[in-house]
Amino acid sequence: MERGSNPVSPRKDDELKHELQGYLRSGQHTRVEEANDPEPPADDDARVDPGGPVPPPGEERDRARAKADAESLRLELARRLDRTAFPADRQSLLQVLEEEQAPDTLLAAVSELPAEGTYGNAAEIVKGLGRGDTA
Repeated sequence: MERGSNPVSPRKDDELKHELQGYLRSGQHTRVEEANDPEPPADDDARVDPGGPVPPPGEERDRARAKADAESLRLELARRLDRTAFPADRQSLLQVLEEEQAPDTLLAAVSELPAEGTYGNAAEIVKGLGRGDTA
């Protein structure tokens, strides 16, 4: 038996969580007083991407963006192509992607691959496209 300082039983605690679940997911304010709500950002505040750190300036930013694009392409290829598709050349990759109903942007990217190459995984495809190092 657990003897904590919680005045509410575990059953009642679960019941309270269930009652509040919809309200918490609604996206509305959960505070009683408006003063306790977080302030929205001001117009002149620096924008920060919630998905990651602030990109570095200039040329480094371009390299970071290219690396992120290459990683995004690799992930999308890995999601659409299973291990049985490899090793594969450009034509067989296009055939598998068409069967998977891949987006046209992905088909266009794979169609840029050299016709004579053979690829063992999604990272090799991205490397074959010259889209950056995904290591």
